[in-house]
Amino acid sequence: LTQPGTMPMSSMSKEALIGTATLGVVFTVGVWIGKKYFHPHTLSSLLKSHKMKNDPLMNYVLDHSLREHSVLKKLRLCTLGHPKCEMMVACEHAQLMGNLARLINAKKVLEIGVYTGYNALNMALILPDDGKVIACDINEDYISIGKPFWKEAGVDHKIELRIKPAIQTLEELLTAGEAETFDFAFIDADKVNMDEYYERSLRLLRRGGVMAIDNVLWGGKVLNPDKNDLDTQSIHRLNEKIVQDTRVIVSMLTIADGVTLAIKI
Repeated sequence: LTQPGTMPMSSMSKEALIGTATLGVVFTVGVWIGKKYFHPHTLSSLLKSHKMKNDPLMNYVLDHSLREHSVLKKLRLCTLGHPKCEMMVACEHAQLMGNLARLINAKKVLEIGVYTGYNALNMALILPDDGKVIACDINEDYISIGKPFWKEAGVDHKIELRIKPAIQTLEELLTAGEAETFDFAFIDADKVNMDEYYERSLRLLRRGGVMAIDNVLWGGKVLNPDKNDLDTQSIHRLNEKIVQDTRVIVSMLTIADGVTLAIKI
């Protein structure tokens, strides 16, 4: 039996059969490659940082809300040429954080995970001249891309790099008596240590300070966390923890790959 409108296999030409089989193989290989090499949030991250011809609604949002400093835009476009550009924070997400920083008159910002420094520059542009961004990362390979743009924008003096494991930097800040002195914290680093970053950052934030945590939806994988996927498990556990955390007021937004905003009470 055949479905209505389909051709019986016996009546198909040899060339058609070979073509059909080839398409099937190509499709199967494509799906396998996609699953193996592209995390679900990678595509959304690639698309989030520049306009998409096939997403007119997102284009409309950016056209009617994005106010990007000229040097910030240059760094974003430069970063898009990098093989790991999906690591860059979405421009609309960065603008939201910048607006929140303005609302609370932020002067001291903590950033865990810098990549090429797009958001470090974004925050530095907003802070007063005596403001400071403490930017934590484990190496300067990617940051070196952004440094010339920081200087071009005239805000490089506001960005203090701490190149070492972020947990070590956070402990040093706490030991130095800087608890409750930060106005804003942004966590966008490795996922396994997210809870450690959250707890220490919360101690460093003042009351009324804002914390933003990126990738809290992780391409939808949080809906059904694989027990062997440590990254997803870590994100999911933190999500479940924060919603019950009476130390903060919380909102989870679907912007980019999911952003949780936690305001310290």
